Amino acid sequence: MHYRELKQAWSELTAPGAPFEIAEIPVRGNTIRSYKNAPPSVRELWLSTAAYGDRDYLVYENDRLTYAQAHAQVNAIAAWMFAQGVQPGDRVAIAMRNYPEWMLIYWACLSTGVAAVGMNAWWVTDEMEYAIKDSAPKVIFADAERLARIQERPAMTAGAKVVAVRTDPPAGAIAYADVIADGGEMPQVSVDPDADACIFYTSGTTGFPKGAQLTHRGCVANLMNIGFSGQVQALATARATGVAIDPAAPPPIPVALVTTPLFHVTANNCGAYAVTAAGGKLVLMYRWDAGEALRLIEAEKVSAMSGVPTMARELINHPDFEKTDTSSLLSLGGGGAQLPPDLVGKIDGAVKTARPNTGYGMTETCGIITAVSADFFIDKPDSCGPAMPSFEAKCVDDDGNAVPAGQVGELWVKGAPVIKGYINRPEATAESITDGWLHTGDVARIDEDGFIFIVDRKKDMVLRGGENVYCAEVEAGIFRHPAVAEVTVFGVPDERLGEEVGAAVLLRPGAMVSPAELREHLSSLMAKHKIPRFLWFMNDPLPRNASGKFLKRQLRETLSPEKAL
Repeated sequence: MHYRELKQAWSELTAPGAPFEIAEIPVRGNTIRSYKNAPPSVRELWLSTAAYGDRDYLVYENDRLTYAQAHAQVNAIAAWMFAQGVQPGDRVAIAMRNYPEWMLIYWACLSTGVAAVGMNAWWVTDEMEYAIKDSAPKVIFADAERLARIQERPAMTAGAKVVAVRTDPPAGAIAYADVIADGGEMPQVSVDPDADACIFYTSGTTGFPKGAQLTHRGCVANLMNIGFSGQVQALATARATGVAIDPAAPPPIPVALVTTPLFHVTANNCGAYAVTAAGGKLVLMYRWDAGEALRLIEAEKVSAMSGVPTMARELINHPDFEKTDTSSLLSLGGGGAQLPPDLVGKIDGAVKTARPNTGYGMTETCGIITAVSADFFIDKPDSCGPAMPSFEAKCVDDDGNAVPAGQVGELWVKGAPVIKGYINRPEATAESITDGWLHTGDVARIDEDGFIFIVDRKKDMVLRGGENVYCAEVEAGIFRHPAVAEVTVFGVPDERLGEEVGAAVLLRPGAMVSPAELREHLSSLMAKHKIPRFLWFMNDPLPRNASGKFLKRQLRETLSPEKAL
């Protein structure tokens, strides 16, 4: 493959005076890599899109908003929030499905220096209450399902104003229509690059989720990483194949099908940011359905679809695939989980106009760490690509010492996209970030071309359809049942979702609980996707090693899913 050309193009695009010039800057006591030409905050990004005027921006079922209409609503939301006393540095929660209002509220917050708190729409009441109390938002925008959970425990809002979206407001709440009714102008503020842009929650290792602080600098750097990835690979391929790129040719206007939740960096920071910056169209879905996705691809001329790997597989395996016009697709891939090597080739063969792509990243890096597509992905289908220019990357041993190139170790990264930390969790921040280096929790190796290969997971978690499920959180919930003496939770391989949650349980002597009762117990404590699909009730104490830790790998290898309850 064209790795010599890739390195050459990389150097040119990041050199002094080039569009993606890299600078070393001091941030929070560390020197990090960042883009010299990056806008200072997300505010500048959003305001620049007013130039797209009458282009379609947000499409959801029968709703269609242009950029001009979106800006009018964003301005109105921002003006209303300031009239309610919300100021830069405050927080506003968004608790809803992928409705157009999600993006409008998000841009209104970030354009005024207010941190948007992305509430996981799958959370049960306990989880919502914890996150609201943890983040202390001044306003909560919520749809009908989330309002119902708030009404179960009205005290969880702690005095925050509640706005009802796409539903009649309950007593004490405000209708979204009233928020935007009077219009308004965007408040004039200056946003600190290192201010919190948004708080996205990640599953916790101790039973509670952690609110990651994504900064404006980090979100903007992630957007530039995405732009750089596309340009450097296209330039390298063009030079290697002799196909000239016309610099005067206008880039195609992207149309993206948003298949994953906007409270994750995959859909938001990687999908919505890139499309919005280019004046493209975001097509939103109520929930994932491969047949509906095919219909929307044909009807809206979708050029890019990204989701968890199972979505791409279900799309190309759907019985309507051959009957659907997918010729508008230019890229098809995923994030949130490693794209299986066999799927890379299947995508390349099934969709004649589209090339496979993937990115590896985390909430804690505001989006991607690596990205790879097209021939580079085909050539190394088990790699997730090279680290982007705004990162330093290294693999380390258990003592934090860098291992030689090509050897396996935990992947650590440092750069502008790394989060500030976790709100109200200084211990968790200190455990995850050392002198600016983020511990990814993934075991990897880096080859001679700089491509990263994830080989194992150091964190004790299950990656279910792109959702991180921390085993300790599920174990803590199961232990709250009085019948349970011992429990350990681990991932069970699953063809569709990558992994499912499994739990081996030992009951107390004489205690009785059925699998259905145990799952019902968990349903009030955690989101449905965290509840074990596979349960094994053990007759003997769970196996442990010399230090007393449960032997999860042994259990995973010996317990049969067919015999699970």
